[in-house]
Amino acid sequence: MSINLPAPSSELLAFQRALTGRYSIERELGRGGMGIVFLAREVALDRLVALKLLPPEVAARAGVKERFLREARTAARLSHPNIVQIYTVDEVDGFVFFAMAYVDGGTLGDRIRARGPLSNSDAVRMLRDVSWALSHAHVQGVVHRDVKPDNILIDTATGRSLVTDFGIAVAAAEMDDGAPERQVVGTADFMSPEQAKGGAVDARSDLYSLACVGFLALSGKTPFDGPSASAILVKHIGEPAPSVLAAAPHAPPAVASALERCLRKDPEQRFRGGEALAEALRPDLEVDRELPVPLRVFIKQSREWESVLAWNGLGLILAPLLILFAAADDAPGGVLIGLILFVATLGTPIGYILKAARKLLSSGFTQSDAIAAFLRDIARREEEYRFQVGDRVTWLDKAARATKVLGLGAWAVGLLGALLDSGSPLYYILLSVGFPTGFGGLLVQEIRARNRGDVMGERLLSFWKSRLGRWGFKLAGIKLDRVAPALSSGVHRPTEVVIGLEADRLFEELPKDVKRTLAGLPETVRALEEDAQAMRAQVAEMEAILAELGDDDPSRPSAAERARVRASVSATRDEAKEKLRQAVTALETIRLNLLYMHAGSGAVESLTMELQTAQGLSEDMSRLLEGHREVERILDERRRTGFFQLVTSEP
Repeated sequence: MSINLPAPSSELLAFQRALTGRYSIERELGRGGMGIVFLAREVALDRLVALKLLPPEVAARAGVKERFLREARTAARLSHPNIVQIYTVDEVDGFVFFAMAYVDGGTLGDRIRARGPLSNSDAVRMLRDVSWALSHAHVQGVVHRDVKPDNILIDTATGRSLVTDFGIAVAAAEMDDGAPERQVVGTADFMSPEQAKGGAVDARSDLYSLACVGFLALSGKTPFDGPSASAILVKHIGEPAPSVLAAAPHAPPAVASALERCLRKDPEQRFRGGEALAEALRPDLEVDRELPVPLRVFIKQSREWESVLAWNGLGLILAPLLILFAAADDAPGGVLIGLILFVATLGTPIGYILKAARKLLSSGFTQSDAIAAFLRDIARREEEYRFQVGDRVTWLDKAARATKVLGLGAWAVGLLGALLDSGSPLYYILLSVGFPTGFGGLLVQEIRARNRGDVMGERLLSFWKSRLGRWGFKLAGIKLDRVAPALSSGVHRPTEVVIGLEADRLFEELPKDVKRTLAGLPETVRALEEDAQAMRAQVAEMEAILAELGDDDPSRPSAAERARVRASVSATRDEAKEKLRQAVTALETIRLNLLYMHAGSGAVESLTMELQTAQGLSEDMSRLLEGHREVERILDERRRTGFFQLVTSEP
């Protein structure tokens, strides 16, 4: 039996002959304009390495060999966890090459081409990794000049991003010597305006390129496209960069704002370096770890609620009919059965979801934990949907929506006409045709939407974030003591919740007579927690609005109005931060007083005074937005629509 193996390239065979005894080449990994990369084993150290070879015919060109060696020397002096390490540079029998660390994983470009855009958390992690790598290179006086997805490797085991291929990097020292390279080199899709014009570049040029990479990672497309590289370069030079949020609506506003700042044409308006960009890309405190079992079970039970509602909805339809027919036949027993069926079908889904919420609360988790868990679960599912079907809206989606609107509209007209003029057959035709047509369009639209995204997850999230959701958790928590989960639970808990849980525990351990004296303490603690969380949420919302507004770019439309709104939102945010600080301070004071009481040195009277002060603080916080009507309007508009518009009279 013969085995068909791919024939090794001539370069591999000749290169292996020259390296026999030092390296054992396994296969070719890839090739580009400046070399061929092979996977090999270093014999002496018994480790996998990547060998980058400059082909002899290329090395024979004037200046190319020196440039290739400069790449190796430049990269070899960079030592950073997010830069691929160079082990050695050598020349053997006319073969010029260097050995570098082998990263088990593909490039970011491969990842995006195969699976589409990254999730928010993966994109932010990648951008921060590369920002740190570039910052290190810039401190060493090195500008990469070719930051692109195919020069960013993703380690499979750790998810860490590493920058490679400093093939056209220029040391700042060389430019200082008066011999800068003025030729336009790089990749058009990711090239900064100053580099596209052949001018001198610095760290801020790399940040522009990285922002283009981030744009692609979040949206699946580059900021500019065109029929040729030169057409793309013209856009980089002369056209304003498109909005990141318009291309990737799911992106965090703060991340979008940071990328848009890096995409400005004037380098002076960008971040000064990679460290500043990494700081602006600070990830959410909610780390991307495995959710604890109670939260996973709660999400599962919440998603099963749809089936419970469907079956009970059928009961709610049948129960009134049974009551009507039984009443018409003068059958009291049938009426009673119908009423029991109605109450049971109405109460079953409510009891089911309250039981799930109570089980979650009894495990020490809160409504905020449930909402954060749902957000993470939805983000994971949405990433899978984007890979599977993308965000496409086809002609079938548009046709289904039109059918739904026309059909239900015809049914409504028929119903109204039949009520007002029961003698016309036209209205009954509209009734009989309109409803099934509209319902059919609605059904197709729903199925299509569910095939493209986590529709049910979004609806459940909206429910748990709503007032009904808050009431549900309060009802489920009646007569239930809170229990703090283990610190390793994998869920970020706000400071106020952690302090409040500890205060509850200390209160429960007090003698019964002391607890009776301080009977209002648990309620005050929970009120402070809710106030602090509300302030924290408002601060986050206003931070998002400030990110969407951008900073001080005078070239953006409505610059004066934008600056005025920014000042108003900033002032309100600062007030909310101060109220948040006061609420957490009040909670901490209560906890400390409880600790003193357990130590035998605290007094009930002192704690009672603190509780009175805390109650007054709660009333102050509820009036925070009074006098800031415009900010209140912006917040309300953003909650309803997902964005806000400036109210301006500027042309």
